[in-house]
Amino acid sequence: MTDITRLFDFPYYQLEHKPSDSALVTKYNGKWTPMSTKEYIDKANAISRALLKLGVQKNDKIAVISSSNRTEWNIMDIGVLQVGAQNIPIYPTICAEDYEYVLNHSESIFCFVSDVEVLEKVRKVQANTKIKEVYSFDHIEGCKHYSELFELGKDESNQAEVESRKDAVKSSDLATIIYTSGTTGKPKGVMLSHWNITSNALDASERLPKIDGETRVLSFLPICHIFERVLIYIYQYAGTSIYFAEAIDKIGDNAKEIKPNLMSVVPRLLEKVFDKIMLKGEDLSGIKKALFFWAVRLGEQWQPYGLNGSWYEFKLKIANKLIFSKWREALGGELKTMVSGSAALQPRLARIFAAAKMQVMEGYGLTETSPVISVGMYRNSHYKVGTVGKAIRNVEVKIADDGEILIKGPNVMMGYYKDPQKTAEVMTGDYFHTGDKGEVDHEGFLKITGRKKEMFKTSGGKYVIPPLLENEMKQSLFIEQIMVVGEGEKMPAAIIQPNFEFIRDWIELKGHNIGTSEKDIATSDIVIKRIQKEVDKYNKHFGKWEQIKRFELTPEAWTIDGGQLTPTMKMKRSVIKDIYKDLYDKIYRA
Repeated sequence: MTDITRLFDFPYYQLEHKPSDSALVTKYNGKWTPMSTKEYIDKANAISRALLKLGVQKNDKIAVISSSNRTEWNIMDIGVLQVGAQNIPIYPTICAEDYEYVLNHSESIFCFVSDVEVLEKVRKVQANTKIKEVYSFDHIEGCKHYSELFELGKDESNQAEVESRKDAVKSSDLATIIYTSGTTGKPKGVMLSHWNITSNALDASERLPKIDGETRVLSFLPICHIFERVLIYIYQYAGTSIYFAEAIDKIGDNAKEIKPNLMSVVPRLLEKVFDKIMLKGEDLSGIKKALFFWAVRLGEQWQPYGLNGSWYEFKLKIANKLIFSKWREALGGELKTMVSGSAALQPRLARIFAAAKMQVMEGYGLTETSPVISVGMYRNSHYKVGTVGKAIRNVEVKIADDGEILIKGPNVMMGYYKDPQKTAEVMTGDYFHTGDKGEVDHEGFLKITGRKKEMFKTSGGKYVIPPLLENEMKQSLFIEQIMVVGEGEKMPAAIIQPNFEFIRDWIELKGHNIGTSEKDIATSDIVIKRIQKEVDKYNKHFGKWEQIKRFELTPEAWTIDGGQLTPTMKMKRSVIKDIYKDLYDKIYRA
């Protein structure tokens, strides 16, 4: 094989050029269990043969819903795609009603689930869908196990038909429909072809650090999202060993066990890791505490390519030996690079983690762009703090007159499934309208300045860009989430979800006489005054017209299940405003 043009070509390329004994590794019953490239392909072919025996036709839709990333997901992905059918990944955390909508809208005929929790949601709505059968990855009573397909596909007599189906799949054919977790209304089905994703994986792979068969990758961001999924194809192309984390709360433990060299992250995760590190620093005393915060302050000044000079680099060496080495040990000790996407990363965190020899390469993209548009890379001076790097090969970035980022390239989606009107609304010729605003500097680095729809005017006619304020305020250890409001009002204000976990530890450390329930914290004058101090501190970085004049604290955490966040942890602004209408009215109507 010379060319990779379809998604199922990636494992075959790996088998031919970089076969691995541990291509995919999942933990079962407390033990990391590797699967070789050959076994991966053999099992995918068995799935394909079974699907043909089940009557699956070209362009049939197969839904896959998994609570965690695992080997089985990838086997199903290749098994489905190479018979010309489409893989419909569904976010496991959405409600049963949304399952019903996606299963019906996509017209999925089979569904594969990971565990009991997902199965129960599917069973609630299955009768209202076209689902013929549900299979599970875990062994669950009353549900067929997906290994039954290996038995059905054991007979290789129809392998020639599988090969024929594979040969018939064109790079321009539909590969998957990914339902965006949209912040408003019903999710839209983004149609991505084999070439949309394949070209993006090949072009984006040039931006990763040198990775090969010796590289260990830890995968935990949802594979149903295109960001992690395209990275999985890139890792297969490079021949790395991919370890699937047990769960997001097990990342630290899993990292210590496998000692990853690379992993993808979202800013919220890095913020939480940093918060915990800082809390441990607060617990120190004397010289140890002084050294800890000296190292952090040093990290905040970090600049790439030794721009701070030799004296700074000398001090940084000491900080690394005494302090930052312990940070690295907490993540396995061998983590060199993290790829960050999904939301804006605080420049301060980019500097501190880079100073600690764990560089964060920030990227930018959307589901509709398969997803990578740009990404930083330390090599060849392709890295600048506060930007999302330069556009990758074959992708063109154009800034419209109103500042909106427009994208053209082979990665731009085929359109929204069954919705030509919405498709037409986001396309101008070959250019896709991202809805984000940005600018490209003289060196070609792209900087995101806000979301087009999120910018608003106060009643005084002044423009406010909420994400800029929010990202600045979230540097505070006391603030977990913040939504800036004030459209049409006399001043900007904010609805804030306190960092309850940190504040509980802070209360204990300071000996304050405050209850530790979320309601106690949100209504405490001591906490409110302390958060006011934080808001005042970060307000100084903004003009008077855009500074947050008032805020209210929410008495609970914002979650996916609570409806405040999308499955990719983005804020549902209109929902949050509705949920906390009383707090909004208290700010502006009291």
